[in-house]
Amino acid sequence: MTTSPSPLALTVLALLHYKPLHPYGMQRLIKQWGKDQVVNVSQRTSLYRTIDRLCAGGLIAVWEKGRDQSYPERTVYELTDRGRQVTRQWLDEMLAEPKQEYPQFPVALSHLPVTTPQEALQVLERRAGRVTQTRAELEAGLAAHDVPRVAMLEIEYLRAVTAAEEQWLRSVIEDLRTGTLTWSREELIGPETFSA
Repeated sequence: MTTSPSPLALTVLALLHYKPLHPYGMQRLIKQWGKDQVVNVSQRTSLYRTIDRLCAGGLIAVWEKGRDQSYPERTVYELTDRGRQVTRQWLDEMLAEPKQEYPQFPVALSHLPVTTPQEALQVLERRAGRVTQTRAELEAGLAAHDVPRVAMLEIEYLRAVTAAEEQWLRSVIEDLRTGTLTWSREELIGPETFSA
């Protein structure tokens, strides 16, 4: 069975690179190390599905099953030799090769003409406020952690991307305010469309 790379699958493999873990320990470390900023682990079922896929693909294996009296049985997983190779392969590919991803915001921007320039101004101002808040939170998170820089590179990256988005949003908002950026349905579709 071939296992396709995903952010969560790579994260599980990377965590197991350090030591064998059970799923709850993985989820706890992801949150503790701030990796939940880049990997969605809000649904534990997605973590369990990922673990099942990695097991079926021979990338991880059961290391031990244990039972603590105050907890249900816990399965601890370890990385296989094949898993170590695949981890490096996926990591190299994800670092070196830009991949076309399809986040929601660019899709919404591509359909901005459905709104009026004034409506667009209002929603983009709301987004800019939230992006500014996110950037401030990322900066505070960077300042609060006393860990080696390499452990926070993804937060640095998110801060840089968020700062760039914030700057871009402010320029678009200014163009909407001044009327430099405007549109109408007739201008976009053409008058002949409305005569049908």
